[in-house]
Formats: sequence, C-alpha cells, structure tokens
Amino acid sequence: MRIVLAFRCFFNILFQGTLSADVLTALNLTRRDAAPAKSAATKAPPAPAAAPAAKTSDGALQILGILQRDSRLVDFLMEDIASYSDDQVGAAVRELHDQCRDSIARYVTLQPVIDGVEGTFAKAPSADPNLVKFIGNVPAKPPSGGTLRHKGWRAAKVDLPALSAKQDAAIIAPAEIEIE
Repeated sequence: MRIVLAFRCFFNILFQGTLSADVLTALNLTRRDAAPAKSAATKAPPAPAAAPAAKTSDGALQILGILQRDSRLVDFLMEDIASYSDDQVGAAVRELHDQCRDSIARYVTLQPVIDGVEGTFAKAPSADPNLVKFIGNVPAKPPSGGTLRHKGWRAAKVDLPALSAKQDAAIIAPAEIEIE
C-alpha cells in the first residue's frame, strides 16, 4: 500500500504541483490555510525568479559528458582492461585518442604555458607556482630557469555549450535501453 501511495504522491506533485485531498487524508496531513491577504498598499512586488546557480563542478562534468558522448572515454576508463593484450589496448587507445583530441579542440583552445623545446634551458615566466612547478633538486629560493621537462597547458579559451535549466550536469551519460 505504501508503494502505491508513494507513486500517487509522486505523480500528484509532478502533474498538479500539489497533493490531492485523498492523498493528504491517507497521509494524515491537512492543507495549510493561505496566509492572510495583505492590503494592496503594503503588498511587496514579487521577487524576480533567480536563475539556478551554476556550480563550479558543472563545467568539469560537462567536459566529461562530452568526452563520453564523443569517444566513450568514461566507459574505457571504467572497464577492467587487465584481460586484454597490449595490442588490443593499443588499438583501442589510438581511436580513443583521436576522438578525445577532436572533442577537446572543439570546445577548449589550449596553449603551452612555456612555448619552448622540452629538454632545453627555459626561463620561468613567473615564480607563480600555478604557472611553473620546479622539480628535481630545488633550492630554497627557486632559480630563474632550468631544463624544460614539460611545457604545461593553459586554457586560452573555453566555449562550452550552455546547460539547459532541465539538464542535470551530474549525469555524465544517460543509461541506454534498447526497445526491440
């Protein structure tokens, strides 16, 4: 009986926005009386509807969703590949790499932090640890440069499509059910 009642509550809220009188009775609830009406002079104008606040994780989840949609990256990462040979994994990764690279290039413009040749001397553009990470035998006061081991990457431009109000960013990819 509780399951039927739960479904009735769900569909009442979904389609009517409120619970019906018989559902309220079954739940031993009563409807609240409306608040007393204010006079027209003291009535405050309705507040504008606020847009849902975007969370900082939405963009990351959106990129992950794009990579899943275009290349099935999440499926690949979540699969146990221990039983496959190196040749099989290598063949799968080659196609996956191309698809992921195209997806990233479509929405994000990447540039190297230091545009130099790896393995050669490079001067640090800044002592900011967000830009340059000194590795190896680093003295207390970092030097002005060293051997470039990795160029680093920065996002010069991010152009993700807007999320619709109904879209849940936490859903990376919906489940797929085939109807035969």
